[in-house]
Amino acid sequence: MASLVLALGGCGVDPVSPVDVRGEVGADAKAPSGAVDCREAKCIALTFDAGPGKDTPRLLDTLKKEKVPATFFLLGKKHVDRYPEVVRRIAAEGHEVANHTWTHQILTDLEPEEVRTELSRTQDAIEKLTGRKPTLMRPPQGRTDGTVSDVSRELGLAQVLWSVTAKDYSTTDSKLIQQRVLDGAEKDGIILLHDIYDGTVPAVPGIIAELKKRGFTFVTVPQLLAPGKAEPGEVYRP
Repeated sequence: MASLVLALGGCGVDPVSPVDVRGEVGADAKAPSGAVDCREAKCIALTFDAGPGKDTPRLLDTLKKEKVPATFFLLGKKHVDRYPEVVRRIAAEGHEVANHTWTHQILTDLEPEEVRTELSRTQDAIEKLTGRKPTLMRPPQGRTDGTVSDVSRELGLAQVLWSVTAKDYSTTDSKLIQQRVLDGAEKDGIILLHDIYDGTVPAVPGIIAELKKRGFTFVTVPQLLAPGKAEPGEVYRP
């Protein structure tokens, strides 16, 4: 999960930034009623990949206490199917439930039908638990290309990458994870973390506290893009 590789070519899959998405709808477009307007606020999105896991309930407790929404890119096999109640809780508590494939295979290494299976199995599993199919997905290792984008478009999925990674797959040091996030945090950023690694969930309270001190407002990825919205097949990255 260490690298971000964009194999983008053709098919309109050049990455689009949150600023550009919001700009496309025009200055007069209004944010949804009661929603944060990230054209004015200093917004940032926390995202968690490859869960849920054993520590996700503790993470949800923290997010609820701090009134912080997040976006969860869920892995199907041994995660969504192992922790169905946690998936339901993520959705019930107002977080964005998104797709991170079924088995975390590198999608650019697969045939189109294999890509479709990886994404559609997780789509169906999440819909069965929450009543709603995701509209966002994150390709493993950030690896995508025209074929992945075409299949994502067919399935109604936009692709979401990131601006900051704590590389929490390589350390259990919560202080280091926290510092890596804080060092890279900027307006309209998308932070990549994993709620399956031992050092990550303990780092989250400190991350939230410091970013709040810096004046950030936490939002889900769809809220970050509003009043624009993510279009299926497109790739979004700050």
